[in-house]
Amino acid sequence: MSPKQQRGEATADLLLTTALRVYAEAGRQGFTVNAVTAASGVSLGSLYHHFGSFDGLAAALYTRCMEQLLDEIVGAVKRSRTARTGVRALVLAYLRFTEEHRDAALFIHASAYSGYLAAHAEEIRAAKAAKLSGLGEWLRPRMEAGEIITMPPALIEVLVMGPVAEAARRWLASTYDDIDLAEAARILPDSIWRSLRPT
Repeated sequence: MSPKQQRGEATADLLLTTALRVYAEAGRQGFTVNAVTAASGVSLGSLYHHFGSFDGLAAALYTRCMEQLLDEIVGAVKRSRTARTGVRALVLAYLRFTEEHRDAALFIHASAYSGYLAAHAEEIRAAKAAKLSGLGEWLRPRMEAGEIITMPPALIEVLVMGPVAEAARRWLASTYDDIDLAEAARILPDSIWRSLRPT
């Protein structure tokens, strides 16, 4: 990689890191192109050069955070031997990521209905699919062996991730006092497993 390419990658990384910090500190209202360029010291022209627009930067940040979460989840599942321990590992990895990487988890959950996701849906979908392929490879033989009920992978994702994502979202919102991540880690794995195991 040439020095120019290295500088370009460093600038893009600085913008993404700064954007996440700005979002964490200032919230959605304070998450602006002016705030990110001021905090990073990177010019507006350079931001546009690397990401095309502020929405492009936000979409890239969402993709980066989502990939980090999925790496944690898929890695935990792949280290599991049985279907039950894999489901448990997935749930616990998601909750652990939420607690240990609160800013990234907050950005993921707060971005769910943002315009920049719709505008960059194809790139985001492709990045997510690439990361989730490892989970599919782990699930497929377990479905074929009858360890997990057979259903489309998207519905398995809903059954497994839905409850965990909602618990994380409510914990991150800080407006609910009824979600304790440690309690969720004790209760959710077996509850979710029961929804996936064959009857």
